[in-house]
Amino acid sequence: MKNKAFLASSLLFLLVSCGGGGSGNSDPDPISSISVSLSANNPEVEVGQSITLNWTSSNADSCIASGSWSGEKSISGNEQVTIINSGINSFILTCSGASAISGSATVDVVGVTTRIDITNNIFLNRSSDCADYVENYASNVRDLTRAIDFEGYVDIEAFDSYCNLLSDNIPNHDFNDSSANFRTDAAEKDRVFVISRSPQQASQNTPISGQTWDAVMLNGVVADVKSGGCYYPSEPRADADGNTEAGCPQSAQWRLVPLEYSTKFGADIHNAHVQPDGTYHYHGNPNAMFDDNPSGAGSPVIGFAADGFPIYGSYILDSTTGTYRKALSGYTLKEGIRGTQTDSNPGGEYSGIYEEDWEWTDAGDLDECNGMTYENQYGYYVTDSYPFIINCFKGNVDSSFRK
Repeated sequence: MKNKAFLASSLLFLLVSCGGGGSGNSDPDPISSISVSLSANNPEVEVGQSITLNWTSSNADSCIASGSWSGEKSISGNEQVTIINSGINSFILTCSGASAISGSATVDVVGVTTRIDITNNIFLNRSSDCADYVENYASNVRDLTRAIDFEGYVDIEAFDSYCNLLSDNIPNHDFNDSSANFRTDAAEKDRVFVISRSPQQASQNTPISGQTWDAVMLNGVVADVKSGGCYYPSEPRADADGNTEAGCPQSAQWRLVPLEYSTKFGADIHNAHVQPDGTYHYHGNPNAMFDDNPSGAGSPVIGFAADGFPIYGSYILDSTTGTYRKALSGYTLKEGIRGTQTDSNPGGEYSGIYEEDWEWTDAGDLDECNGMTYENQYGYYVTDSYPFIINCFKGNVDSSFRK
């Protein structure tokens, strides 16, 4: 009898310990959601200006920023942020908690760049320091033959030892007039060039070549003086005289000078045409950015060569006469004939259509690179005759000018 009572009490104890036969697990805490609120005090500001972001969250333990800002953030607060990009700047805040579904919020702020319109402008500044041109510029021009409008931009920013020049390679003047015969349509080509603020002359000159842009003008367009044409009678596209505007090997001699050749390589009135990739580029005087009415010491700076030295327009103030005149190239046309015509020699008299028709004789103001030191500053000058802008580099070429 005592054994039966003991057994009954033991069973009762087990039932009580197990909760009367039901489950002993308690229900989990319900999963909560996190709400995040993010706002900006201004939906649109100029690039470089600051805005204030304000945010709050509920049920969150931590928050992290992404998009146009970054880093861990408190679960509520405010922060000043500088807008550094044109267009939409997206600020994202994502908050999370131990037992909650993550929540996020986004606010967009438009960065606006105020630009100076340089359409058809004549420049005035003669400073050789690229930092003196820091600004955001714009132009609105037309491809006259195609009747298509383009928007050009040039952004110049300065640092301790160099400047960055960013552009889409669209000029500040209309182009492709009726005198032109472009083989390719001009296109926007975004590039960034690095310009030294204190270029130094090297121990020896560096030849210009087809692998490097020679210069970038302050309207954003590159200069590429050397052509890809030459005397190459075996080329299928060669004319009756054996000359071709393209298809020449790198080692080819008797290189054609575009502005001296009969077709002018299809250049427009700005002595520019278009490469196969759509790059509009100058081979000579751009007939823009400076005019025939100089002031001060002469024509303004219109660009910078790949070695950092400035490129001026044509005019200087002659200290002897006290009057303005154009700087003169030191190159003269050779006299006589080129020799007997062969597959490697065009023969005939020196006419100026080939680079080899010219020789530097120090007959003008400018050195063999088409530059000189004037007013205590070395620079290159636009000339009316060969080599027109630049023929070699006095300083070290920056790698940003490589094609």
